[in-house]
Amino acid sequence: MAHTLINMKTKFFNTAVLICFLFVVAIINDLSGKWVGAIVTPDGTAIDLTYNFKVDGDKVTGTALSPAGVVDIENGKIADDKFTFSVNVNGVAYPHTGKLYADSCGLDIDFGNGAKVHTKLIRPAK
Repeated sequence: MAHTLINMKTKFFNTAVLICFLFVVAIINDLSGKWVGAIVTPDGTAIDLTYNFKVDGDKVTGTALSPAGVVDIENGKIADDKFTFSVNVNGVAYPHTGKLYADSCGLDIDFGNGAKVHTKLIRPAK
């Protein structure tokens, strides 16, 4: 009887671990694709943004589009539901930190000297 109970607990634990793993993989894969949002920079300028993320394992690449043009996403990493990357605009790197939610991304952009901007990204309607 005790042996059967241990086997049942082991099977339950293994199943729970597998479900958690699949959930994390699904979250990581969900970042891939097109996301849109807007920010107001520290100097008051409103900017529409479009990010096209590509996820390969724990690496994030892709492009960011703003009125200034298209720039590459650099040094991107993802772990669970959190991700980081930077974009280089005219020789200045802007670090980004984000969190992936079921239907959106929260994104913080560091403009330096303590100036950070938060925005929400969503997937555009098809």
